[in-house]
Amino acid sequence: MVVDAPNPNGPFPPVALMHFRDVAPAEQEKLFVQKLRQCCVLFDFLSDPLSDLKWKEVKRAALSEMVEYINHNRSVITEPIYPEVVHMFAVNMFRALPPSSNPTGAEFDPEEDEPTLEAAWPHLQLVYEFFLRFLESPDFQPNIAKKYIDQKFVMQVFQTCEMLLLNRISASGVLGLRAYIRKQINNIFYRFIYETEHHNGIAELLEILGSIINGFALPLKEEHKIFLLKVLLPLHKVKSLSVYHPQLAYCVVQFLEKDSTLTEPVVMALLKYWPKTHSPKEVMFLNELEEILDVIEPSEFVKVMEPLFRQLAKCVSSPHFQVAERALYYWNNEYIMSLISDNAARILPIMFPALYRNSKSHWNK
Repeated sequence: MVVDAPNPNGPFPPVALMHFRDVAPAEQEKLFVQKLRQCCVLFDFLSDPLSDLKWKEVKRAALSEMVEYINHNRSVITEPIYPEVVHMFAVNMFRALPPSSNPTGAEFDPEEDEPTLEAAWPHLQLVYEFFLRFLESPDFQPNIAKKYIDQKFVMQVFQTCEMLLLNRISASGVLGLRAYIRKQINNIFYRFIYETEHHNGIAELLEILGSIINGFALPLKEEHKIFLLKVLLPLHKVKSLSVYHPQLAYCVVQFLEKDSTLTEPVVMALLKYWPKTHSPKEVMFLNELEEILDVIEPSEFVKVMEPLFRQLAKCVSSPHFQVAERALYYWNNEYIMSLISDNAARILPIMFPALYRNSKSHWNK
């Protein structure tokens, strides 16, 4: 069965079109449009996977050829191509997501579980790849694209959890969309922290956010500082922290590199959220804290060193050898050692009792 997707220019019949190399350059734009419209035809992969095999292959070949075409040719993404590309992508990708294959079972764990690919993945993968190449092309013109890649389009991308695509859109230079994407990420994080604690795309959203933070102008706006303190830092208390912690730590350090005066509230928040009984999570906190100390200004260090080293003393004394070992690794960091040396009179009285006890009585020697 062939299902014709709605197209303002009418559905294009499933027919094997000529290759780009076989037509004159002056005819290639017209052929490009025809292939894009042809790829708006959707096929049934689910209820009858053996139907229309010939035409499924025609579409797959057309998509594959278009990926190669925009990869290896310049000045082929002309203005008439933009609405056709966006429409083709929307027809194929913005669809109702299939129901959960295990609605009452355990939550999907991206580190442990194999992903379940959608039945139409042979086509969707190429549609997705083509659109990414379109966004990344040197010929891509944000001023033209903004007519078609708008807030409604971005919201539909959020709803299909296409995080890599969001990252490319954010980086594409389409005016106004970066702030809108940041606002929607903010809303998702709020729901994740305070309501659901369920979302499979948090790590990818944090990757997008990292690139956005990197582009923040100085001095930082107050709203950006509030986002760090009220949204990013509370992400440390969620049970599934391990799934996205490297990306979260990167975002936090990016903020501190932009504005060192945020160091004290960030460190105090980490100490507030410090895990009490979860040793793998403690190791994650120790990793992040060392990243922060690597970029800390000496003037900011003196503001937090006493509560910080009280926590490190507890970690050094931890019965969990991995926690104790990770804390002791701080003494291998030359910059941290220079900070300790400059403030030894206040730090050593905090650390020495814990180090001495360990040398005499820790079970793991």
